[in-house]
Formats: sequence, structure tokens, C-alpha cells
Amino acid sequence: MMQALKGVRHLQSSAIKQAVSELSFPVPWGEIKGKVWGPDHGRPVLCLHGWADNCGTFNTLIPLLPKECRYVAVDLSGHGWSSHRPPGVFYNFPGYLLDVRRVIDALQWSKFSIIGHSMGGNIAGMFSSLYPEMVDALVLLDSYGFLPTDPKEMLEVMRQGTDQMIEYEKMTREKTRRVYTYENAVERLLAANPTLSEHSVRILLERGIVEVEGGVAFTRDFRINLKNTSRISFEQALELQSGIQAPVLVVIAEDGFEKLFVKPEHRPFTSAILQAYRDRNHSVVVTVPGDHHIHLNNPEVVAPLVSDFLLTKLLKRTAKQTEKQASVS
Repeated sequence: MMQALKGVRHLQSSAIKQAVSELSFPVPWGEIKGKVWGPDHGRPVLCLHGWADNCGTFNTLIPLLPKECRYVAVDLSGHGWSSHRPPGVFYNFPGYLLDVRRVIDALQWSKFSIIGHSMGGNIAGMFSSLYPEMVDALVLLDSYGFLPTDPKEMLEVMRQGTDQMIEYEKMTREKTRRVYTYENAVERLLAANPTLSEHSVRILLERGIVEVEGGVAFTRDFRINLKNTSRISFEQALELQSGIQAPVLVVIAEDGFEKLFVKPEHRPFTSAILQAYRDRNHSVVVTVPGDHHIHLNNPEVVAPLVSDFLLTKLLKRTAKQTEKQASVS
């Protein structure tokens, strides 16, 4: 499998040439918005971005992927152009899982693939475990699919998130929404995300800011910065992982998530999760040079891996099934 992944050279002929269009899905508190690439009847692929990003994170990668697929990338609630959650509500994984179900139901997809980056990969991993019959291929971009919390830290983290919400609710709108010039917004995002190139920052700002009186403001909900109070243990992560039936491609960046966010004492957890993927049939873990946003900054590094995986595990398999059915009939 590794040799096949490294040997792909078909990207130019497979590049998507169709126009990109906008999508909007109604939810009880507003809308979830997103973008779509590819033919109307292409193989469905849902793309989920990382924390504090938006669906623009896939702008440079998707045009390099197989044209036979229809890619829908959404702004998760509280991100990009999607509506913020109602007052008093946390942003957590159960809520994002419900968002995915709403989107899938609106699209009327019964079987689809998922590409998830960082937090989006964790949402994708959980969804693939809860609904294994719906997911036929899973791609994790610098994500483990699950990020466990040490039980010794869980109570403290949950308390922090609860206290932060109480403090947030005491703040005025002026304090929670700062106004910037466009260039100041670029500088702010670069400072907060040193793994982003300036070009990538400007891509994310297409959906990441909105014009307001006196300049621009970030569109994301400030509450996404609060501690996530919904946590799972290492044992729960492994149990959830065992429920995934789809083939999995895990692309890990050498200077990515682990170096940025995983404490040294927690790395045995992530190593064990990666090993569990390696031990599965039809799954592979690949490490690539680059940082946490390698798929956006340098998509040509990631695209051959994802393309070969989708072609091998999804498109060619479907073609063989179609040929078999035709021969029987």
C-alpha cells in the first residue's frame, strides 16, 4: 500500500474543473453553510475543518483530488459563515456530531466518505464509530480521530470550561467582538497560527471575517475558545476506534499536531491510537514532512496520498462491484 501511495502521478488528469458553489443547511438556530466541488452524482465526500478554521481550509487540496467525487466542505457551527449556537450553549463534540447528522440528512446521503483535519478528524472518527454503516472511507489529516484526556485531568478541565462559560456570559458584546483592519486581522491570525502561511491565512479570512463599522471582525464565535467540557478517556478512545469499519488513511505531519498540542506524558496515548490503525486491515498511517496545516499550505504533499487512497479503497472497489453486478445480470 505504501508503494502505491508514493507512486501516484495522476493528479493533473484527475483535477476538478467544475465550478465551486455555496450550500446552506437549515438548523434550529440558523444555518450551516459550506461549499461544494464536483459533479452532482459524484461519490459523496464530506470535508470537516479544524478548530477555529473554516471550510476554506480545503480550497487548495480539493482541486487536486479525484474528479469522480462530490466534495462538500462545511463551516462547522460557530465557524466561518455558519450561525453561532444559541446563547448559553457549549461547543463540544456531541454537538458537532449532531451537526454532521443534520447535514447528511439534508444531503440525503446514506453512504459517504469523510476527510477531516485536526478537530474535524476527531469529529469524523467519532461519527465513523457511531455510524459505521454510513462511512465507506475515512481520511484523517494530522488528526488521530480521537484525542483522549487523562482521567486525572478530566475534572479540572471540565471545571475550567464551566467557569469560562460563566465569565463569558458576564462580558459585553464590545468585549467579545474586537474590530480590526484587514491587515491587522491577517497579522492576528498569523500570530495565533504560526503554522499557516500568509497565503493560507488570506484564504481562511475569506470566510473568517466580516465587515463591521470601523473595519472587520472575526466571524467565529468566541465561545469556541472555551475549554471543551466533553472529554473521553484513553480506554474510551480505543473502544470508539474499534467501532470504525471503514478503511482509514491517517496522514501525520512531522511538525504537526503532536508537537504543537500533545503533552510529552500523553504521547503514549496517541502512539497507541496510531498503532491500532496500523494493526487494522485496509488502513494505513503515513508521516509526511510539514506542519499542522500542510494540506492547505502545501497540498501537493498530501494530495497524492488522499487521491490514491480514495481511488483504491473507494472508486476502484465500486467499479469492480458494478462490473460484477453487470456480469451477473
